[in-house]
Amino acid sequence: MSSVETLFALASEALKNQEPERARDLCAEARNQHPDDPRFVMLHGFALRRSGGNAEAEPLLRRTLKVDPSLEIAHHELGLALKELGRLSEARRAMEEAVALSPNMTKAWRDLYEVRAAEGDDVGAAEAYRHAMGNKKLDPLLEKALELVGQGRLGVAEGICRQYLKRRPHDVDAIRLLAEVGISIGYIGEAILLLERCLELAPEFHVARTNYVTALARHQRFDEALAENERLRKAQPDNLGHQVQFATTLSVAGRFEMAHGEFAKVLEKAPDNERILTSYGHALRYGVKGEEAIAMYLRAIEVEPSAGEAYWSLANLKTFRFDDTQLASMQAELDGLTRPSEDKIHLAFAVGKALEDRQNYEQSFTAYAEGNAIKRQMSGYDADKTSARVDQLIERCGENLWDGNGHLSDEAIFIIGLPRAGSTLLEQILASHSRVEATAELPFIGRIIGEMVAGRDRDDEPLYPRILSELTIEERVARGQQYLDLAAGYRTGKSRFIDKLPNNWEHVALIKTILPNATIIDARRHPMAACFANFKQLFARGQEFTYSLEDIGRYYADYLRLMSHWHNIFPEGLLTVKYEEVVDDLHTQVRQLLSHAKLEFEEACLRYYEQDRVVRTASSEQVKQPIYRDALQLWECYQPHLASLESIFRERGVPI
Repeated sequence: MSSVETLFALASEALKNQEPERARDLCAEARNQHPDDPRFVMLHGFALRRSGGNAEAEPLLRRTLKVDPSLEIAHHELGLALKELGRLSEARRAMEEAVALSPNMTKAWRDLYEVRAAEGDDVGAAEAYRHAMGNKKLDPLLEKALELVGQGRLGVAEGICRQYLKRRPHDVDAIRLLAEVGISIGYIGEAILLLERCLELAPEFHVARTNYVTALARHQRFDEALAENERLRKAQPDNLGHQVQFATTLSVAGRFEMAHGEFAKVLEKAPDNERILTSYGHALRYGVKGEEAIAMYLRAIEVEPSAGEAYWSLANLKTFRFDDTQLASMQAELDGLTRPSEDKIHLAFAVGKALEDRQNYEQSFTAYAEGNAIKRQMSGYDADKTSARVDQLIERCGENLWDGNGHLSDEAIFIIGLPRAGSTLLEQILASHSRVEATAELPFIGRIIGEMVAGRDRDDEPLYPRILSELTIEERVARGQQYLDLAAGYRTGKSRFIDKLPNNWEHVALIKTILPNATIIDARRHPMAACFANFKQLFARGQEFTYSLEDIGRYYADYLRLMSHWHNIFPEGLLTVKYEEVVDDLHTQVRQLLSHAKLEFEEACLRYYEQDRVVRTASSEQVKQPIYRDALQLWECYQPHLASLESIFRERGVPI
C-alpha cells in the first residue's frame, strides 16, 4: 500500500472512531502531496467540520459536491457547517438536498428539524421531525398515523393515534404526535394535557417540551411558556431554535422591548436569515416601531428575494406602497415558483395588494385568487360543519335557556362578528374611554367550552350546546368567575375590558349564561365589503373559511341567521354597529356604543386615533388615523369577479 493509500485508510479510520482532529491532520499531510485528490478533499472537509473548523470546511465540501452532486453525506456535512456559521437558509437548503437524495437519513432529518426550528418554521420543523421518526421501526398503526399527518388528514390520524395509545399508553412518540395534531386542529387544551403526560414520562424529550411551549403560548399562558422555554435553554444553551422561540413567545405575549433585545441577540448568531428577520419585523411592528419593522422586512427581502412572508408583511401594513421595481421583483418571484408553497401564497397576496394600490383590479384579483386557491387546498375547512353547528345552536338555545342568572359582573365587553368588519375601530373607540382597556382576542370562551365537554360521555349529538341547559346557577357563576380570572392576566386595573375575538359570535348563549350582564357588540359591515375584505386578507392563523368566495358567503349567511336568533333570544342584550354608519356619523354612533356599554360619554372616544396602544390586527395602521373611508366601496371595483359570492347570498336570502 502506498503512503497516500495508508494515509487515506488511517484518516478514514480516525473519522470512524470519532477522532476528527487526527483525521484532519492526516488529510492535511496527504494534501500536501496531492492537493486535488477528491478523496482527501472530501475527508478533509468532513474532518474540519467535525473538529469545529466550519469556515475552512465549507469550500472543501463545495468542491466535493461539484465533483459528485449526488453525495448526500456531503450535502449533510455542508448543511451542518453552514448551520454553525449562522447561515441558516443555506444550511436548510443543503440538508433538504441531503434528505431528497437519501430519505432514510434519520440524522439529516433531525438536523433539518433543528434548522427549521431555529428559523421559527414550526410547520416545517414538525414535518422534518415526523420524517426522522418515520425512519425508525414503528408499529404499523403508528406508521399509518404519521403518513396521514403528512397528508394533512389530521382527523383520521387523530383517531388512529388514540386507537394506538389504548394499546401502548406510555409511547411518548405517539403521545407527542397526538398533541401535535391537537395543536394543528385547535385542540390546544387537550394538547397541553398530552404533552404534560409525555414530559412526565420523558422529562428530557426536548422536542415535546418545545411543542409544550408552543401550546402554552397558543393558550396565552405566557409565563408558563417562558418558564418551560428557560428549561430548554438551560438544557441546550447552544440550540438557536430555543432562543428564537424565546424571542417569539415574548413578542406574542406583548413584551416587545424584551423581544426586540432577544431578536437582536439571535441576529448576532444568524444575521442573514429571512425568516428570523421577518419575525423580528413582526415584533417591531406590533411594538409600535413601524419604520424599523419596514427596514427589517426589506432586509429580509434583500437577503432572500423570494421571501414571500416579508413581502406580504409589508403589504399587510396597508400604509406601505411597493415601487415598480419591487412589484416587478415580486411578480418574477411568484412566476418562478411552480409548486404550491407558503412563499407562493404570501407573494400572491402581496402582488394582489400592490396591484390593488395601482387600481389594476383585474390582475389584482387574479393574484388574490391564486393565493386563495393554494391556501384553500391546504385548508381543512368544511362549510357544512359550520352550518351544522349553527343549526344545533338555534335548536338548543331557545328562549327558555336564559333566565338572567350567572356571574353578575359587567366588566367584560365582547366585540364579535366577522374579521375585517370594523371590530378594531370599535375596540379603539371604546379603549379611548378612561374606564375601559383593550386586552386581546382572548381564547378563553373556547377554552371553557372545551373543559365543559371534556371527560363526559359522548353520543351522536354534540355535547355543546346541549350542555348549557344542564348548568346549575352555581356552575354558571363559577364559569363566569373562571373567565374573569383568565382575563385578569391581560388587565391593568381599569373597571371594564374588551375581548375582541370575532369568532365568539357562535358563543353568545354561553356568554349570556355565565355572564348575563356582559356587553356584547356585533360589528357589522356591508356583506359584499366584509366578505371581499376577508378574501383579500391572508391571516396568520385560523379563519380558514376565508380562502374561497363560496366558503365566505356560506359563513356570512350562517353568521347572519345565528345573530338574528341571538337578537330574538336576548332582546336589548346585543347591539349591532354598522361600520358604514360609524364612518358616516361618528358622533351619534359613539354615543350609542357607550350607552349600550353603560359608559358615560367622553370626548376622547371621538379622538380614538390619538390612543397610543398596541394594535395587533390587519387594521393596526388604519385605526391610528381619523375615520378611514378608503375601503368602503372597494369591493365594487372587483364586482365582475364576485358573481359566485352574490349567488350564495341570493340563494340564502342575504340582503345586498
